[in-house]
Amino acid sequence: MMKTRHFLLLLVCTAIGFTACKKNSKDNFDASAQFTTDTTAIRAFVVANKIPAVKDAKSGIFYQIITPGTGSVSYSGSTKVTVNYTGKLLNGTIFDTTAGTAVTFPLGGLIQGWQIGIPLIQPGGRIRLIIPSGLGYGNGGGGLPANSVLDFTIDVINAQ
Repeated sequence: MMKTRHFLLLLVCTAIGFTACKKNSKDNFDASAQFTTDTTAIRAFVVANKIPAVKDAKSGIFYQIITPGTGSVSYSGSTKVTVNYTGKLLNGTIFDTTAGTAVTFPLGGLIQGWQIGIPLIQPGGRIRLIIPSGLGYGNGGGGLPANSVLDFTIDVINAQ
């Protein structure tokens, strides 16, 4: 009886040990490989939809300045931007929109893709940003599928 208890205890401890050592799929995430996958998907999307987007060589976002806007705002993380926007996945699914009701955010509190893209235009401008997942919500977050490439059209109403 005592040997059976020890054996069961050993078996339970071993199972717990193996479970604790199991790596989470996020631990095995390869950001570089995902960036390559995202860039390939974005290029195909841009070509298929005839979007005259430019790739920012430093960050990897693709953007199309639809209207540059006017002014000379020097953006920083504390700059408050008032915007209207629509965010879609590459399959066209709208996942977020202001629906014409402007909202204000500090630029530094937004996803990296916005922090990189919004300063490319001035108030009154409109930009389309196609953002690799690593500069968006990454490997999970924002209520979207992991590694989602994001397609935003943003109107900058004001920046100060």
